[in-house]
Amino acid sequence: MKKIILLIIISSLFIISCCEKSTTPSDEDIAQALELIRDSLEVELGHIVQSISVYIQTSDDVYFATTTLHERDEITSETYFRFASNTKNFTATAILNMYEDGWLDIYDTITDTIPGTNIPYVPTIPAWDIPYKNEITIEQLLQHSAGVYDVDNDIVPNCGEYSYVHFIFSADPTHQFTAEELVNQVTINDLYYFTPGTDHHYSNTGYTILSEIIARTYSAHTKNEKTYADYLYDYVTGPTTVVPVDVHFPYLATDVALHDPHVCGLLYEPNGEIILFDETNISSHVAEGNGYSNFIELNTYIRTLMKGQNVLEPATVTLMQTDVSPGNPGYGLGCTHTTNIGYGHNGCIRGYFTIMAYDPDNDLSMIVLVPTVDMTTEANFYTSFLGMYDAAWKAREVLGYPGKP
Repeated sequence: MKKIILLIIISSLFIISCCEKSTTPSDEDIAQALELIRDSLEVELGHIVQSISVYIQTSDDVYFATTTLHERDEITSETYFRFASNTKNFTATAILNMYEDGWLDIYDTITDTIPGTNIPYVPTIPAWDIPYKNEITIEQLLQHSAGVYDVDNDIVPNCGEYSYVHFIFSADPTHQFTAEELVNQVTINDLYYFTPGTDHHYSNTGYTILSEIIARTYSAHTKNEKTYADYLYDYVTGPTTVVPVDVHFPYLATDVALHDPHVCGLLYEPNGEIILFDETNISSHVAEGNGYSNFIELNTYIRTLMKGQNVLEPATVTLMQTDVSPGNPGYGLGCTHTTNIGYGHNGCIRGYFTIMAYDPDNDLSMIVLVPTVDMTTEANFYTSFLGMYDAAWKAREVLGYPGKP
């Protein structure tokens, strides 16, 4: 009789154990949820969505889930991709690290001189005489509150109703862009959105100016010619930094390839053209969108940075998060905040949608990649952009965390 009772108890415990195990969320559970979102997006857009991939790290575990159109296009956590405007957070980290070290003051105007030198933050040549130059601060550039016109995203005169970058790149994809060239378009056309510090307007060109400030400040400090990429490698990402990560910031027109394995970006153009971007000249996007890496490395960066375990002190991380634009309370110093996503940034460039974020309330970091951008209409663009966020929220929900607000 005792043996029978013992067998019943053991069997019951086994059944309970199996039930508990089956209710524990898995990568496959997340992947199934992502597949539903991808299917829904394809129907709504009327176009193929290559894949949706989500990498999540919690205090207890790491998850990676992906849904792809073809098995041959397999994506793993080590797949490289262009992370676009997430680059802006790296730029802000570089500026704030210089601020901590006393190399610059974010509250200075861009016409002030680099501390300890007689060298101004930006060149004094005519090409850099942009509207309100004497009033723009480094802080405002970080916040997108400087009013600097964006010659990458907005129409520029004499460019055929296109942005300057689009106009030049379409004519010559091998063109070597420079900061001076891009800023000069603002100057010669007298372009601006508003007086500095009064509103918010996203500006890639504002971050182009920050790239020049980083390069000039580093050069002045070392008394050697240095670039934006040099500083990030030496102080933010390279092997001698606090948390080394495999992240790259190409700036030469000839540096066009991603490391392998990598995924290409699929872009649907308004004119009906379909482009699969692989090797591409990214020199027009230095400091605002030229970075690339993989899920693991990008997650390591944003998680350690926002936890105050990377190059910036915790108080400076808080400044990055809370010193927000006067016209956008969700944008700090190169840092976005999204409810139930966290602090970080997002990005869109040549067929890639991306998110990197850390949620301090739940100790959860997340990387999201959708290598498909639909620009056929403005409505389709925002549908595909919001689809990326729906994927992020749904992945959190599957794991038991708060999802879409």
